[in-house]
Amino acid sequence: MGERKARVAAEVGLHARPAATFVQTAMKAPMDITVARTSGGDPVSGKSILQILALDVRQGEEVVIKAEGEGSEEVLDRLAEIVSTP
Repeated sequence: MGERKARVAAEVGLHARPAATFVQTAMKAPMDITVARTSGGDPVSGKSILQILALDVRQGEEVVIKAEGEGSEEVLDRLAEIVSTP
């Protein structure tokens, strides 16, 4: 299983537009994608806007994004880029 750690750079955290962009990208991937806070907590589906918003990740916090399957490394790179873009 591949994983990436990324620090949330957007002022609004992983909410609103950054969350929507993240979920839209994740939905295009054929594999399951999970997101969790590095500080603990259960992982949630990266394809669910409601679950992503419920994480309540703020600017400067770090998340772990996981995916497994063919093409997962490219998807993880793209998702980590979305999270770490201001």
